Amino acid sequence: MPAPARPVLLVIAHGSRDPRHAATVHALVRRVRALRPDVRVETGFLDFNVPSVRGVLESLETEGVRDVVALPLLLTRAFHAKADIPAVLAEAPPRLRVRQAEVLGPSPLLLAALERRLFEAGLAPADRSSTGVVLASAGSSDPEAGAVIADIAREWRHTGWCAVRPAFASASLPRTEDAVRQLRELGCARVAVAPYVLAPGFLPDRIARGAAGADVLADVLGPSPEVARVLLERYDAARVPVPAAAVVA
Repeated sequence: MPAPARPVLLVIAHGSRDPRHAATVHALVRRVRALRPDVRVETGFLDFNVPSVRGVLESLETEGVRDVVALPLLLTRAFHAKADIPAVLAEAPPRLRVRQAEVLGPSPLLLAALERRLFEAGLAPADRSSTGVVLASAGSSDPEAGAVIADIAREWRHTGWCAVRPAFASASLPRTEDAVRQLRELGCARVAVAPYVLAPGFLPDRIARGAAGADVLADVLGPSPEVARVLLERYDAARVPVPAAAVVA
């Protein structure tokens, strides 16, 4: 008998009025498809852009698809992952089996992507010990999300950087410019800002403005190969059923 079809991977992005956002999401999805041509990958947006998540799910059901892994294109588990996306998926056509994958972060691959962007922006591996890094995220009112960013900054510091400070474009403090100033006061010879965001938009632009006093501003993570690999890791983990616990006699 032929092997059952792999679940469709539905990448769920937030959406934005900024056209750079959707363009970056589509570039990332193209990279995912190139890495795994055996997996059908679709894209849906929660707001501002088309197709909508609901529209993609309805189209898949009409085609006869029965198994979908919905992957939030998010770096932390905040409101969208906990509320918005589950609410949309709960309204999926009843003949679809939809499983929500975990968000992308944290992951060692994302740290590798951050470093890729810093080196592309002009830093060299030899600059680590003299460079302070601002890990600049969009920010969230969800305390779990903020704690994850702080944990990532602490972990990253142990890889040899002079110092790593978290910063937030909204909801939480410090702002990017404050973290840049803190690293200057700490005595780091140079300061770099690493945006921990996936695509350009309003909040990443705020991060960029806050980085005016830094020596280096890296690009957003975007369609980096590491991000694409994380997507596929999350997809594979979600599509494989968790075995039932063994019953102890």
